[in-house]
Parts: sequence; structure tokens; C-alpha cells
Amino acid sequence: MATFDQLTAPLADRRLEPARSSVKRLTMTNFRCYAFQRLEPDGASVVLTGPNGAGKTNILEALSFLAPGRGLRGARLGDVARIPAAHSPEAESTAVSWGVSAVADTPEGPVDVGVGRDMGSGADRRLVRIDGRSARGISALTEVLSIVWLTPQMDRLFLERAGGRRRFLDRLVYGLDPAHAERVAAYEHAMRERARLLREGGADAAWLAALEDAMAANGIAVAAARREITARLNEALAVPRPFPGAMLSVRGDVEAWLDDGPALAAEDRLRDALAVSRRSDSETGGAGIGPHRSDLEVHHRASRRPAALCSTGEQKALLIALVLGGARVQAAARGSLPVLLLDEVAAHLDGRHRDALFGELEAVGGQAWYTGTDRSVFEPLLGRARFYAVDAGVATGC
Repeated sequence: MATFDQLTAPLADRRLEPARSSVKRLTMTNFRCYAFQRLEPDGASVVLTGPNGAGKTNILEALSFLAPGRGLRGARLGDVARIPAAHSPEAESTAVSWGVSAVADTPEGPVDVGVGRDMGSGADRRLVRIDGRSARGISALTEVLSIVWLTPQMDRLFLERAGGRRRFLDRLVYGLDPAHAERVAAYEHAMRERARLLREGGADAAWLAALEDAMAANGIAVAAARREITARLNEALAVPRPFPGAMLSVRGDVEAWLDDGPALAAEDRLRDALAVSRRSDSETGGAGIGPHRSDLEVHHRASRRPAALCSTGEQKALLIALVLGGARVQAAARGSLPVLLLDEVAAHLDGRHRDALFGELEAVGGQAWYTGTDRSVFEPLLGRARFYAVDAGVATGC
């Protein structure tokens, strides 16, 4: 396994050899515009080209559902099912089942992983199967594959609300700690239940205390994991590279408590704060304090400017730097690399940064899935990646 020093050394001085995790085969059934589609890149990087609206991003979205969360578009499970053609037998049904499955090549060997929507429970719940068996908990997905993505919508990550930055950071944490997804879900579930009880009034004090205890235990663990990866990213991003260095920090009351003392003391402080704020939280909804209120702050290392005040080009370069830094950190911590989904990334870079992106990804060695309208942009990848032409919901190898 490569050491952290090897992974953060200049490109010219290192050769990375962490284990690869990749998708060897992807199958989509009734997903978005695809009635059925199978791609078999056999672990190589993938380039998907075609006109706008052809279905390129839908393929990346299918892959993103093999990770915790609502995928790269933030869609509900019922919204990604293919809409049947009018007058077809399927059109008579108000709901269509869909599925995404993959053969993942992992350091432990090939693993079959599949996801789909639970059509039987009436809930918007995702079914997960690993090697043919139902899996309990979304952390099972991150134990098979770590998946990180960049999309054009994320270009405003530094300008919009903190929630998007927290979700971005959490996806990087999943690569270091698969259990992080379960802790985030448990925290959010307890927070929703507490808000419901407070809203309805007359809640049992013991039940509220139990929910606040779950929020405190999981919330502090979530905050600590976020702080850990930002510290590792700061070390990785301090090394001069083709993309800019960055300085990161997570800001919030919970993080300040962890600065002041041990995690157990921070748990007590959060538990006490939640108990004190029951009345105000019953009026405003949610919870006024906790890691769901924290924010990821990013500064350009050379200029010291906040990312929100950097140029559009600098913000794009910073995003790419964070993703590549996250891949190196994961390789050092777990000995495996994430699968990167890069939607229309190369087309928005100048030639120098585009060549730097391809070179950096080749040096790191992970599998990347690219989309773009112009095939010529990806010519440096000929012979090293699998190319597919996508048109009207059909992907054809080329």
C-alpha cells in the first residue's frame, strides 16, 4: 500500500500503486431513458460522448445510486424510473420498477452489487443487494465501492447554501469510513423524529431524551469524521500541483466544542443544548444546533481568498483539486481508489488544465467516467479508455 507521503509527493517523484476499485459491468433496467442497457468497460475508464439530451448523464446518475444518498441529481427514487411510451402496456401502470446493477472489481475480488426501488412497502426506500443477498444499511454500498462525482450544477457549490457543501464533504468521508453514511442517516432520522414529537406537543420526555442521546452520539461522530478528512485534505492539498492548493475547515458550534475538549464532553454539550432548546425548536422546526448546521469553508491557498470570491475558473479548479485530493487521501487510508464520475468537466477546462486532469487521473490510477459532447476533447485518452457514443438513450461502443 502506498504511504501518505508517497501519495502527496510531486507527480514527477512518485508512482502510485494503491488497489483499484472499478466497475467492470453496468446494467440499467427502466432507468431514466434506458429500458435496458449494459456497458462492459472491464474496469477501464469510460468516455461517453453524444449530443445534449442523449442520456450521457443518466448513465453517471445510475452509477451514483450505487453510493449512499439520492444520486448526483438529488432525485427521489420514484423520479428516476423510465416513463413508458404512450399506449404501451407499461403506461397503464402508475409506477415502474427500476434497477441498476454492477460487477465491481474490488481489492477483495469481484462483487455483484445492485440497487432498486422498493415497490412493495409504499415507502420511497432503496433496496440493496450484495452478491445476490439483501443488504442491511446503506454502508454496505460504501464497503463495495466509493463513488465521488462532479457535475456542472456543482460549479456553484461555493456560492450556494451550506447543505450542498456538507453533502460533498460527506461523500469524501464515505471513502475513508463506510460507517459514516449510517451515522449521518441515524442522526437525521433521530432529528426528524424529535422535530415531529415537538411539533405535535405533549411528547414523552424520556423518548425525547433518547432521541437527543442518539443525535448527540451520532452527531459528534459525524463532526469528528468531517474534521478528520479536512485535516488530511489540507495536508494533501498543500503540495504544489497543476490544480490550486486549498485550505479547508469545518465551522460550527459542534466543531468548536471538539476543538476545546474530548468527544465525550462534546456529546454532553450537544445533548444538553438540545434539551434546553426544545421549546424554541418546537416553534421553528428541526434543531437549532448540531452538525447539520455546520459549513465547509474553502480558501484558495496561494491567494488566501475564500472560494466564493474566486473567479469561476478558479472555483472549478478548486473543486477538481478537492476531488483528486480526496482520491489520494482515500488511497492512503484504505488502499483503494474511488470511482470518479466527471460530468462535462473536461469541456469547461482550458487545454492546459484538461491535460493536467487526464495526467493526474492516470497517475492516481483510478477509474473515471467522463461525459462530453465533443469526442475530440478526449483524444488524449484514446487507447486507455473505453469510448461509447450515446444517442437517444442508446450507448454503443466505438
